[in-house]
Amino acid sequence: MNSVEGLVNQIQGLSTTASDVLSLQNLLKQADDSLHAESTRLLPFLDQLDPSKHSLGYLYFLEACTAGPVTKEQAGSYVLMIARFITSCIAEQIRLAPDKFITVCKRFKDQVLLLEEPLRGVAPMLTAIRKLQSSSEHLTALHPEFLLLCLLSRCYKAGLSILEEDVFEVDQPRDLFLFCYYGGMISIGKKWFRKALELLHNVVTAPMSTVNAIAVEAFKKYILVSLIHHGQSPTNLPKYASSVAQRNLKNLCQPYIELANSYSNGKIADIETYVEANKDKFESDNNLGLVKQAVSSMYKRNIQRLTQTYLTLSLQDIANRVQLNSPKEAEMHVLQMIKDGEIYATINQKDGMVRFLEDPEQYKTCEMIEHIDSSIQRLMTLSKKLNGVDELMSCDPLYLLKAGRERQRFDFDDFDNVPQRFNI
Repeated sequence: MNSVEGLVNQIQGLSTTASDVLSLQNLLKQADDSLHAESTRLLPFLDQLDPSKHSLGYLYFLEACTAGPVTKEQAGSYVLMIARFITSCIAEQIRLAPDKFITVCKRFKDQVLLLEEPLRGVAPMLTAIRKLQSSSEHLTALHPEFLLLCLLSRCYKAGLSILEEDVFEVDQPRDLFLFCYYGGMISIGKKWFRKALELLHNVVTAPMSTVNAIAVEAFKKYILVSLIHHGQSPTNLPKYASSVAQRNLKNLCQPYIELANSYSNGKIADIETYVEANKDKFESDNNLGLVKQAVSSMYKRNIQRLTQTYLTLSLQDIANRVQLNSPKEAEMHVLQMIKDGEIYATINQKDGMVRFLEDPEQYKTCEMIEHIDSSIQRLMTLSKKLNGVDELMSCDPLYLLKAGRERQRFDFDDFDNVPQRFNI
């Protein structure tokens, strides 16, 4: 215990200047094993440390304290303690021990889930991300944990705050898979299907040496969201997807592929029959709600097809052609589609006639010009980023070594023609 008291004194004395903190970091690394050995008796010492001043030392003690099994009663006090630490800690200090900080934050997530109060973890976890990030383009190991808490607490709006940020730096591939998967689910919850497709697409096309469960589940949702948003499912993955994904994902998601095939026929009765026959499978995957949305979207697709053929049509005709039960039901679908901007039409309430119109957007308003300009600026920024990454990769010794091994030892096309016989 004397050594622990001495360490507390050193933490208090070496937490002021940057050079002192670096010296303290070395001391804490050396004392880490002894702290874990004394973990059950460290809690009182935390009262002697101020997390807003002694952040690095507090982090080491807190990580050691929470290393063992935690009961539900203990979780309540630990959640308050860790949330207070996350809020008040100094970012520059905790970045000296990022693995410790990530471990503590993950335990914090486990404890709020143990208490069945995921909402309590949302705000502190977002604060932890901001303090751990080197920039807003940095995807940390805490991003997936934060999105999981947002999902479980149905606090989707908070999750969207980090999904709108561009990511160019990733610590671990698994973090990217989970970030995009959870992000896709949050976007589905908000009915932002375009964003959901983008994120799920990133999962199924990301480099992978072996197929993983995250990619399989993402591909199932990718098919369903494609049906809802586009009215069709992609027949093949793009060429830049890994060969592992192209070979295995379709085979592992066969019921969803067959659902997409049934959807393409445009017959409501057929797809409803198929869904009912495979209801248990979709329910066990927790995708039944999304499947029902896909089935419902078929009515919209069939109405959209009518706009390509007819200028005017009665609500009764629409109900008959789209297989709806009544003109009133057809009217509700058409009104909702007009509201969502999916079709352009007017309804004459006197005679029940629907007149389909052209898209009124002329692409010359100030708002549209600003939107186009913003998209161009974003693409230019992305191009500069990609050029920078390309230059760094072209100079990377490991990449050059791997590329050199894969090339032929000699490429004779690079040499001038040499006569087969020559005199010496």
